Amino acid sequence: MCDIACVDYPNQHDRFRLVYQLLSTDFAIRLQVEMIVKELDVVPSVVSLFSNANWFEREIFDIFGVVFSGHPNLRRILTDYGFEGFPLRKDFPLNGYVEVFYDENHKRVIADAATSSQFMRNWDVAKVWG
Repeated sequence: MCDIACVDYPNQHDRFRLVYQLLSTDFAIRLQVEMIVKELDVVPSVVSLFSNANWFEREIFDIFGVVFSGHPNLRRILTDYGFEGFPLRKDFPLNGYVEVFYDENHKRVIADAATSSQFMRNWDVAKVWG
């Protein structure tokens, strides 16, 4: 197994498409297997067949929220344990739900609700290149 990829289609009933890339070096054959998954479906893990799927499935669980049944260690791998949401879903806000910053007055790190400062930005294309 070379890779597992996930694609998010938020407006469709079957929201996710998992794509497994398989390669046989003995026979020089590539195989692509696609699986359509609903948002709350549980997908059987392939770690027992391909040990390298461990990392890929954990990554997809962490950034898309797809759950794999039978996985030996399904937990977050790229985001923090307290992270809320799944950052590669298309409905996830671009700046996240919270922003973390150091407050000099309180002398500690503070997590606060994120605010978007660019939602009313006016772009003048001529000034960008000039």
